[in-house]
Amino acid sequence: MPNPSSSRSYTSFQGHRRLASGPLHVVALATRLAADQGGTKPVLIFDDSTGRSIDIDTRGSDEDILARYLADPAQTHAQADEPAEAPRGRGRPRLGVVAREVTLLPRHWEWLASQPGGPSVALRKLVEDARHRFSERDRTRADQERAYHFMSAMAGDMPGFEEASRALFANDRQAFDALVAAWPADVRTHAVWLAFGERTKGEGA
Repeated sequence: MPNPSSSRSYTSFQGHRRLASGPLHVVALATRLAADQGGTKPVLIFDDSTGRSIDIDTRGSDEDILARYLADPAQTHAQADEPAEAPRGRGRPRLGVVAREVTLLPRHWEWLASQPGGPSVALRKLVEDARHRFSERDRTRADQERAYHFMSAMAGDMPGFEEASRALFANDRQAFDALVAAWPADVRTHAVWLAFGERTKGEGA
């Protein structure tokens, strides 16, 4: 199963059966094929990076779908929104920083102003340090949230959903596995992969 941390991936389900996982154009084609075959169960498509369902347009020919979704939409939008780079003169290189308002107490500003490089440099160092120190915790939380979004859509009315959700956010893999054991195989496998797959190599989906 593709890894959404290394490349954007999506997964489609028809009822409780997984149709396809991969880049959006692959999933879109599989979704259109399922519709052409006359399936009666609804098809849902999930962004694996968030666990949320998305809507896509599968009208037209296969070539139309490929033209529409072959490029990753996030990358396409980012390129379209990126302003043209203005010629730079001499001096310090552009860092790509974004200016936004930060509200702090006077003593915080005093401390920042006393740091080498001033407030901006000190704040960037603090943020980078926090990102490094808490990266595992933040990734765990992100995995739990994407699994919960998927579970809410696909298994919200299944036995053990509430208990499985609590086990998920408690990071209790053993209890989670036991609570989702009776769920349809594809739903269970995908939920486990979203929640634990990237942090338990060789386990899960």
